[in-house]
Amino acid sequence: MKFTARLDLAHFFGRLLAERAGPELQVPNQIIPVPLAFERVRERGFNQSHHIAKALAAASGGHLANDRLLRLRNTTPQQSLSIDERRRNVRGAFAVQGTLEHQSVFVVDDVMTTGSTLNEIARVLKQAGAARVHNLIVARTPE
Repeated sequence: MKFTARLDLAHFFGRLLAERAGPELQVPNQIIPVPLAFERVRERGFNQSHHIAKALAAASGGHLANDRLLRLRNTTPQQSLSIDERRRNVRGAFAVQGTLEHQSVFVVDDVMTTGSTLNEIARVLKQAGAARVHNLIVARTPE
């Protein structure tokens, strides 16, 4: 999907995630896509996680908060990095705009391998006051 611009798949996966998440998505929440590095958005022309999150929000009635999680710096693509390198690579790469006090947050990404990116994002969301952080991913790859 991310390398072939199959955005129809993003809509399909967003609806599927809404079905799988079920009533948990009905509580007041923020649906937040993992932000891509600017250069990757420029190369691809889109952020696949944003399109999945947008479809998820539409299917669930949740609030798409596309501007709450910021990527502070470009990071090295994670594919060729070890687990420890991945953790160091994303450490300090994200920040939250505003407060998420007492809110339930659903972080949306397309693929998870080691969980380094999602763990770092959960850390900064909790620092911003999120009561609960859920990760909704389309696929999990072997480490």
